[in-house]
Amino acid sequence: MPASRPIWKGQLRLSLVSIGVELYSATKPNAKPAFRQIHEPTGKPINYEKVVAGVGPVDKDEIMKGFEYEKGDYVLLTDDEIDAVKLETRKTLELTQFVTAGEIDPIYYDKPYFVVPSDELAEDAFRVIRDALRQSQKVGLGQLALRGKEYLVAIKPTGTGLLMETLHYEAEIRKSDPFFSEISAKEADPDLLEVATALIDKKTAKFDAGVFKDHYQAALRELIARKLKAKGRKISTKEEPPEHKPTGSNVVDLMAALKSSLESGSAKQAAKAAPRKKAS
Repeated sequence: MPASRPIWKGQLRLSLVSIGVELYSATKPNAKPAFRQIHEPTGKPINYEKVVAGVGPVDKDEIMKGFEYEKGDYVLLTDDEIDAVKLETRKTLELTQFVTAGEIDPIYYDKPYFVVPSDELAEDAFRVIRDALRQSQKVGLGQLALRGKEYLVAIKPTGTGLLMETLHYEAEIRKSDPFFSEISAKEADPDLLEVATALIDKKTAKFDAGVFKDHYQAALRELIARKLKAKGRKISTKEEPPEHKPTGSNVVDLMAALKSSLESGSAKQAAKAAPRKKAS
């Protein structure tokens, strides 16, 4: 069992079958450098106070949650009143529908979580649901109340466990028409399309997330290390390369760029495949 604490404990339900499960975040919150705002003259961190206009700073016990039903008018709710809202999904995640994974548009996916059985007694039923999802190639859908919000979630097998992903509700997704309306429906030039497709085929490989690194975060950490080593002295930063502006006909430039990319890829592959000569 992982050292981190579960963010949720409850029942995973399929019809009349209920399984005790625990939920863990699948992402690392501390994977990227975190910054705080600092008061430069003193070097001390800046803190924020809860302030009311015309009153000044206020104590925490004077603060309530409010819903603005009209401009400037609020319905006030205490934490006890909010906690008293009883939802079955606070303790139970029921799989109410199943869909093929490809049916869910990627735009709906939000955040991943690991789902594990809460104890050995739950493992048998857990394995049945996991393997049934894998064999049927389906994703289970349900709803879960978590941290003051009820989420739409998708459950699917991963390794020996289950992966839960929160989904956006339809009302949370922007319509694409206003953004794409000015893009012409005209089809791409056939010759350009052929070369671009060939380039895609050449660069096609199995997905391996380990191949990709966050260069920006690495550069930030390098900058932080250099600043620490400099002990307050100013350090120089690398200049951004000048932006390349295309010239001439866009079609001609695009074709030349695509062909150059293809030839470059072929040359690199040929170099890798060519046997090395032994030094005499």
